[in-house]
Amino acid sequence: MSGDTVAAVVAEVFGPQAALPHRVRLPGGASRETWALDVAAPGGERHELVLRLDSPGGAGEAGTTLEAEARLMRAAAASGVPVPRIVAAGSAGGAPYVLMERVDGETIPRRILRDDAYAAARPLLAAQCGRALAAVHRMPLSSLPPDPDPAADPLARWRDVLDLLGEPHPVFELALRRLAASRPPAGPPAVVHGDFRNGNLIVGPEGVRAVLDWELAHAGDPLEDLGWLCVKAWRFGSPLPVGGFGGYDELIAAYEEAGGAKVDRDALRWWETFGVLKWGVICVMQTMRHLRGGARSVELAAIGRRVCETEWDLLRMLRDHG
Repeated sequence: MSGDTVAAVVAEVFGPQAALPHRVRLPGGASRETWALDVAAPGGERHELVLRLDSPGGAGEAGTTLEAEARLMRAAAASGVPVPRIVAAGSAGGAPYVLMERVDGETIPRRILRDDAYAAARPLLAAQCGRALAAVHRMPLSSLPPDPDPAADPLARWRDVLDLLGEPHPVFELALRRLAASRPPAGPPAVVHGDFRNGNLIVGPEGVRAVLDWELAHAGDPLEDLGWLCVKAWRFGSPLPVGGFGGYDELIAAYEEAGGAKVDRDALRWWETFGVLKWGVICVMQTMRHLRGGARSVELAAIGRRVCETEWDLLRMLRDHG
């Protein structure tokens, strides 16, 4: 069925005579499908593209529709964030889609962190992420889709999600209480990417080429993005706290120099802990999608093993910085 949708999108954007000599579904993506396409347009032009579709069982779970995601990426480009160029966005046969130019580079974190091809890029990445996040946070709030609950408390939201899952996790409950008791003052609201991390970046030998996956963008405290980038899960075994490729000082200095607000280290640590908690709850959510029949998937099932890792990480953080 997805293959028919891919062909329908190409016909809608480039005309029914367009050829599709190559298409392959890319791995990863729990809530969205991603396809790499080569398209031969009727006029002879060839296009290397990426197509994003809602995956079965995942539609409606992401916070931002594909159409809204396309608007965000256009606004991000205007603010200086490196993003792929949007070619088209709409609906083909009732299936929402976003079609964008394909940016060459690597997204697999373990390759970025270990392959010789990215050895020169690794020392640059933390600062490049800081500059990219400063650009994200100066995007106009009007670029976000309407929020039905703009005053929602993110901590309360994830507490409610955990309660609705009906799964007992005492470590998460402890973390929720400790975070509620130590909450820092909120910063001025800004556009928050919501999933800015190693794995959602396209990296070349010179560094970051594009920021991907805007489906969780929302208005919030800018430190939420910085804290999420530092979550241990995105270090992939590296001891370096920022995405596995850099240190806090590099990230913060570049962020502030690029126009981001001054970073309070204690507040950043709070948001990093919040991010670890959120990732743990997301792991439970994704596993339940598999177990409860929303989407039968070995990938989703395997995410379940990450829950105990996250609980361990939280216990260490609460011990060391409680």
